[in-house]
Amino acid sequence: MSGGTSSEAAGSVVVGVDIGGTKVLAGVVDPDGQVGRTARRTTPGRRVVTSRVEDALVAAVREAADGRPLAGVGVAAAGFVDSAGERVMFAPHLPWQGQPLRDLLAGRLGCPVALDNDANCSARAEGHHGAARGAASALMITMGTGIGGAVLLDGVVVRGANGMAGEFGHMQVVPDGQACECGRRGCWEQYASGNALVREARALMADLPSVLVEMSDGAPEQVTGPMVTSAAEQGDLVARQAFATVGGWLGVGTANLVAAFDPAVVVVGGGVSAAGDRLLDPARAALERTLVGAEHRVVPPLVAAELGPQAGMVGAALVARSLVS
Repeated sequence: MSGGTSSEAAGSVVVGVDIGGTKVLAGVVDPDGQVGRTARRTTPGRRVVTSRVEDALVAAVREAADGRPLAGVGVAAAGFVDSAGERVMFAPHLPWQGQPLRDLLAGRLGCPVALDNDANCSARAEGHHGAARGAASALMITMGTGIGGAVLLDGVVVRGANGMAGEFGHMQVVPDGQACECGRRGCWEQYASGNALVREARALMADLPSVLVEMSDGAPEQVTGPMVTSAAEQGDLVARQAFATVGGWLGVGTANLVAAFDPAVVVVGGGVSAAGDRLLDPARAALERTLVGAEHRVVPPLVAAELGPQAGMVGAALVARSLVS
């Protein structure tokens, strides 16, 4: 590895971790943002003791490191991280609520640990190595189990007074709408996320023929996001309509953000973004249709993240490397 720290040259590694509502993904990341050995665990869930989540995270880090000493570990968490980068104050899909996570993990792993919101980490990665390279300003939207977000100005993440800027997923877009795991109703992520995609497909299955019936053995509750993506690739009407609906809501929410921040580019990442233009084309159309003054401005390009599901790991490793370089 070129450009690493002296400890890395001696054989130590920096590991980035992305932890969300369904999975823990850890990987060794070199100074150029290239991901080496990775390890994955299932997230134990929101309604468990926090130590079980930490156990899964530590196990994934150690497997990825494969016996090599740790120079540092960066954690990208799907939740509200405080301004000091010490605690996850609240996470809609994880059990953490104010525990001193950074220090707990540093004690267990025996190395410096950096902690930040997952979308902030993805934005850093895309700004350094991906779709936002060279952009004076950018918005990052991550679509997975829910929605995360971040604002980049001159390559720097704007974290806000509490460290919680960019929680776009919990903007209310439908008064008294779908209940959200944050405790409120009508949040954007209830209409534009992996969960929303699955819910929409399940509802459509009741009225339209679909290969999803066979995929799920006739049980709509067994339908998953990857099933919907696979069905859409086969031309399935239900799956394609589900993507069109979710993509439309993505565009509506993005128009609100563009009106507020006027970025040079909007980057969409997260697992759902793997659908590419099937998701982004209806989003672009809705953005053009609903953005105030669209005819009098340059509408920013809405593009897919280049680093895919590894962006959170890469960005977390960038923060960790800054601690040990």
